[in-house]
Parts: sequence; structure tokens; C-alpha cells
Amino acid sequence: MIISGLIVASALMHTAKDLAGLTAGFVGKRFKEKRFAAGANREAIAGCSELGLDLHGFLELSIDAMRAISRELGF
Repeated sequence: MIISGLIVASALMHTAKDLAGLTAGFVGKRFKEKRFAAGANREAIAGCSELGLDLHGFLELSIDAMRAISRELGF
């Protein structure tokens, strides 16, 4: 599972059940829970630091990108 899977799983757990109300902080908390979305490759996701991004920034960027195509994603 890649970052989009972690974000979708987080959105489904969020009270709003969509991407609009989802924050990087919420996804970051879920990221730290090893049993949550256990298929997510946390090591690969954390590799964003190799691109000069911290995890929070990478989550924000990813959530924003998914919001931009939320209709196509069915959210």
C-alpha cells in the first residue's frame, strides 16, 4: 500500500468520512499506529525525507493532490 491507501483509510476513519476535512496531523497520528492500515509501507512513505520533505509536508502535499481529484476517486 502506498500513501494514497493510508490517506483513504484515514479518511474513512475520520468523522467527516471524506478528504475535505482530513488533515495531515490526523493522518500523521494514524501513520504512527503500526496496526492501522498495516499494509502501508511506512518505510517507503518516510523516504520522503530523501526528497527534502518532512513527513507532515509530504502528507499535506499528498492530501491536497487527492482533494484535487476527489471526484475521480469517489470522495
